[in-house]
Order: sequence, then C-alpha cells, then structure tokens
Amino acid sequence: MDRRYFLRTSGIGLASFGLMAAAPEFLHQFASAQNAVKGYGKKKVLVTIFQRGAVDGLNMIVPHGDSEYYSLRRSIAIPNPGKADGAVDLDGHFGLHPAMKNLEPFWKSKQMTIIHASGSPDNTRSHFDAQDYMESGTPGLKSTRDGWLNRAMQSTAGKEDSPFRAVALTRSLPRAFYGKAPSIAMTNLADFAVKAGIYTQEIKGGFEGVYQQSAKDSLSETGAETFEAVNFLKASNPAQYKPENGAVYPPSQLGRSLMQIAQLIKAGVGLEVAFAEAGGWDTHVNQGGSRGQLANLLRDFGNSIAAFATDLGKRMDDVLLLTMSEFGRTARENGSRGTDHGHGNAMIVLGNTVKGGKVYGDWKGLKDDQLNEGRDLAVTTDFRDIFAEAASKHLGAKDLNSLFPKYAVNKTNFRGFLS
Repeated sequence: MDRRYFLRTSGIGLASFGLMAAAPEFLHQFASAQNAVKGYGKKKVLVTIFQRGAVDGLNMIVPHGDSEYYSLRRSIAIPNPGKADGAVDLDGHFGLHPAMKNLEPFWKSKQMTIIHASGSPDNTRSHFDAQDYMESGTPGLKSTRDGWLNRAMQSTAGKEDSPFRAVALTRSLPRAFYGKAPSIAMTNLADFAVKAGIYTQEIKGGFEGVYQQSAKDSLSETGAETFEAVNFLKASNPAQYKPENGAVYPPSQLGRSLMQIAQLIKAGVGLEVAFAEAGGWDTHVNQGGSRGQLANLLRDFGNSIAAFATDLGKRMDDVLLLTMSEFGRTARENGSRGTDHGHGNAMIVLGNTVKGGKVYGDWKGLKDDQLNEGRDLAVTTDFRDIFAEAASKHLGAKDLNSLFPKYAVNKTNFRGFLS
C-alpha cells in the first residue's frame, strides 16, 4: 500500500492532496503546541453557493415587467409588486421573490446585483452532466479532470499558502475543487477540530511512520502547518461562535455552512475560496408561488445569505459571494403545477466591491420566438464569463484561458458587475 492510497482509503485525506480532510483526533498528538496559525494577512475571499437541482430563476428573480410571464404561469406566478404576496420590486421590470425580502437592503445599498438569463451554452437537461460542466468550467466536455475553482487556486498559488486556502462545507469534495491545489471538505468545524475520528493505535502508529518517512515528502512539507491550523480551530471553539451585528442564521444546512465560513474568514486562517450548497430545487410538482415549496427554499436561501453579509459587515470589503445552479426551468408551468428542466437562469452576486442595484444581462423576453427551443429562457451570458470576472477581478487570476480551457475568455464579455 503506497502512502497516497493509505491516506485516501483511511479517510485521512489532507489538504496537500486536494482530498476530503477528516483531520482525525490523533493528529493533535503531532501538532505544534501553539494555539494559533501564523498570520496569513487579509485575504480576498470568494464564497460560492451551488443551488443543486436547478432553481427556478424566473420565480427567484421575477420578470414582472414581462407580460408573457403571467400568461405562462397562471397558477405559480409571483404577483406584481404592490399586490398581496407580490414581488419585491428591484428596477421596475424585475423583482425578488417575496420570501427573499431580507436581501432587499443589500440591493438598495448597491452591495448586490443579479445576472439574469445566464447559464451554460450546453443544452443538456441532465442534472448530473450540467452540474459537472458548471463545476469543471468546460460545458459539453466530460474529460476535464479538475474544477474551475481549483484551477483558479493553482493560478494564484504562493509559497506561504494556508492549508485552509480552499474549504468546502460539504460531505465530500465538490467537483469544482478537484485538482492539484490544496482543498478541504468538511461538514462541521467543531468535528474537524475537536472530534474528527476514532482510530486504533495500530493506525495511529502507522500514520506516524508514514509522516516521518521522508522530510522531503509533500505531506511532511505541509503537515506541520496543517496540524497548527487544526489546533487553531480547536482553540477558537467553533461550537461557541457568536455572530455579529445582530445576524441570525437559519438552522439549516446552508445557514450553518455560511456561519462557519464567516467564522473561518474572521479567524484569519488564510481562506481564499469557500464552497457551500443547498439542494431541493427540482420542483416538478406543486412548486407553489409566493408560498409553498419553492418559497420555503428561497426563504432559507435569502435569510442565510443576508445573515452572512450582516455578520461580516465591513469585512465584506474583501468577500464576494456568488450563487449558481446547473440550469433554469421551463418558462411555462407544467400540468403538475411545477416546472421542468430548462436552460437560462439567474445568478446573484453580493459584496462591497459589487456595482450593485442593477440587473445585468441581455433579456430577450418570454415570447415563443424568444425562448430557447420554444420553452426555456435563453442564455445570453455564458457562466464562464461571470466566473472569469470574479476570478480575475476579485481573486487576481491572470491566465483566464487556462482557467477555462477551450473557451476564449474575452474581457469585453464581462458584465462589469465588479469594481
């Protein structure tokens, strides 16, 4: 059994291999006695949220100014602003679903923007393929081995990078994090730092032998810093975290994930890219309108994001939050008062460097001859252009063509939503 296979199969994947990090309890035996990692300075942080299952962007960001919207959705349309349970008006044409009203202050303060009619140029209606294409950054190409966020990390790598540079609050490493750059996946900071595994003495001894095998090995080069970071998290007592500025996170998966990402940002562990996700968006049946299934999901989604931005406050100067979903849903509701797999969608961007208070994108409309294949919102902004603008302007990525292979990123395609 070689060293990498041992780490992969024993659940002890460390950041040095870009695998899920379990950080078992016995690692603390080898950790440095200090209770804080070295200072990594103030970092720009990109926080990504994947809405898995294809959110209905037409009810999330409501085109209430397009009369066809109400013709296509007689039972699930969100009423016009000013009516009972109506949309929260943004610009006279678009509005927020009323369950997302907590995001309205960020729109008014120009910290939030939306790119509508965005998505993938690939027409697949497969959740699996579309998610893979979006996370790999290569729509239509299944052979890509790494993810776009990992490539962004590779392009900005430095000698003193933190082992907590890229963290996903997920059960397994997301496709977007696959690759050579260090990355970690975990579901709970407290478990990671304090009680992340029970292992036998035999395995403990085995790992110690592996760790000491070679001073030149890539594990031993990053291992000491990883152990220090684990100790730092332990000392910070994640379970006792207190949000600031009156922020209240929902007790949901997304709420807990964003709260822990906020904690990592405040802790100064060198975080640069964070990943969270929320599921349940595949609303084929009884989707609901202003109330119901989708409304409940959007309420948690909006409240989680609002709590995150409120909690961080002035720290949002260095944080950019970006939402995405694999594709949108049909413009016309189906016979089950739901929506089916579609094409174009809406993405939300939030941060203090955002040129907010504006809906970006080329809105073609919802008439039959304006729809993709006569049924879906057309994609007029390639998601790679949005990702590229975030990666270059916020993270400082330089070579955008290597960030998105086989796609000629042209900065003239940028929507200009960042300063």
